[in-house]
Amino acid sequence: AILVSAITKEGTNKESVELVWTGPDTTLVPSRDTRQVIEQVIGSAKKSLFLVSYVLYRVDGVLDSLAEAISRGIEVSVLLESPESSGGNVSQDGLSELKRAVPQAKLYVWNPSDRKVRASVHAKCVLADDTLAFITSANLTSAALDRNMELGVLFHSGPTPKTLKAHLNALVSTRIVTLWE
Repeated sequence: AILVSAITKEGTNKESVELVWTGPDTTLVPSRDTRQVIEQVIGSAKKSLFLVSYVLYRVDGVLDSLAEAISRGIEVSVLLESPESSGGNVSQDGLSELKRAVPQAKLYVWNPSDRKVRASVHAKCVLADDTLAFITSANLTSAALDRNMELGVLFHSGPTPKTLKAHLNALVSTRIVTLWE
């Protein structure tokens, strides 16, 4: 992987950033696979995980990792786009798939009736605690994790994971996103 280290404005809280690539490999530049990084982030969690994706479809390995995280006592939260049958924008019902595979996970939606015009949950990230944040173009689908050309950044420590955690928690506490039932 390509690794870039940076020191934050405070000068004490180091953050390293790693580029993550899935797709054609040139062999000229080393890279890490999106699935591999998602599994790393899930496996590194000590207290909490928060995943955000437009869609979830056919990601058995990721679902197994989430179930294993639950068994370790990790609080798992997932925000997905609502299916069309519930007023959302995706034909695939990833929420039901996730509920079957990991029933203890907290599943969140952005209520379609609260949105302006025709907006979607299009963000994609995986956050472990407030120390490891993966922000990616990849949805939680087998195509995105294994075949598509996808790009992401993995933040180790520093302010980015902390800021992302604060933002996701604020979306929940202000009820912009709500538990899916």
